[in-house]
Amino acid sequence: MVVFGILVWFTMKFVWPPITKALDERARKIADGLAAADKAKADLADANKRVEAQLAQTREEATQRLGDAEKRAQSIVDEAKKRAEAEYAKIVANAKTEADQLVIQAREALREQVAVLAVKGAEQILRREVNAGVHADLLSRLKTEL
Repeated sequence: MVVFGILVWFTMKFVWPPITKALDERARKIADGLAAADKAKADLADANKRVEAQLAQTREEATQRLGDAEKRAQSIVDEAKKRAEAEYAKIVANAKTEADQLVIQAREALREQVAVLAVKGAEQILRREVNAGVHADLLSRLKTEL
């Protein structure tokens, strides 16, 4: 019994403290590991939230840029249409002016031809009749009517 008491005393004095110290150290390490895991999980959740916010902001910016690009494209198309319409109006006006000038030239050419024919007709009339005053008056009236 004395030996058993010495063994209990020796165990309590020299063996038990290192074992309890090792068990306490292991429990502390496990608790620290669990706390670090919880902290890492919280950090991961925060990082995920930041990533989601950044993705949402990026999507919003991309949508806005697409909208701006579509507006710019529409304004370019509208501007091109206006320029094309102005060019069309200019071409039509030039064509009308040119057609009017051609009509005037054709009328003048026709008047000249009619006048030449009238002079030839008058010449033939004069060969038959010699009353020049009456015929000149007729020719001038004919010329003014044409």
